[in-house]
Amino acid sequence: MQAPEIVTTRRAVITGLASVAGVLLAGCSEELPPTYGNVLRMGDVLTYKAQRVLLPRHALVRQYAHRDITSIPAIGNTDPADSHQETFSAARGPDYERLRAGGFADWRLSIEGAVARPGTYSLLELQRFPARTQITKHTCEEGWSAIAEWTGVPLRTVLAAVGTRPSARFVNFYAFDETADGIDMFDALHPQTILAYGMNGRAVPIAHGAPVRLRVETQLGYKSVKFLQRIVVTEKFDDLGKLGPLQGGWSWYAGI
Repeated sequence: MQAPEIVTTRRAVITGLASVAGVLLAGCSEELPPTYGNVLRMGDVLTYKAQRVLLPRHALVRQYAHRDITSIPAIGNTDPADSHQETFSAARGPDYERLRAGGFADWRLSIEGAVARPGTYSLLELQRFPARTQITKHTCEEGWSAIAEWTGVPLRTVLAAVGTRPSARFVNFYAFDETADGIDMFDALHPQTILAYGMNGRAVPIAHGAPVRLRVETQLGYKSVKFLQRIVVTEKFDDLGKLGPLQGGWSWYAGI
């Protein structure tokens, strides 16, 4: 008699979760990336939509004091010019090495796609925008966390400068290593989402994404793409193929 009760309970839980998902997603399916059609991604759906529906719009994550700053390990690719690293790009690695040798004076960040004024920005030009400094917690998917100070230009300031089209829905980021990732326009316009060129009062180190890395403080650390090379604003979702997180088994949305 025990087994049927267990089955019934499990069915009730699954049905309940599906019902909650249906309530959260009702009338909002076009706001979700099309990758959210798999049962295994139900948790992603719930997290994504619940945070959009239940939390105050653009609520700020906690910011800390200087005394709270900790050491922060550099994981993943720590040098796009190192051919021995897993995500080394034979096409862009030598370019990164050349730019680094020149102190990134010739580095340019390309911004294109669904914008009125596509173009490129040097490090100096990004630093001329009003800056934001924030001390925040980097939460890693591997279970550790660390606190650091980041300085940069809010992404929404740069998007305003290039004139994003009203139809724009996603922003994708391409790095000098073989990685890319994206966020929706909601997180792109969050005041704490910045293009960081400073870390703990100094220039961002090579291992942490020099000369500029993305900081998405509302999501897990792997969303904060390092070694930025290009930004593409899009009207439709792109899973970014082998460069993106989904084909590697990672969630596209990693809200915390």
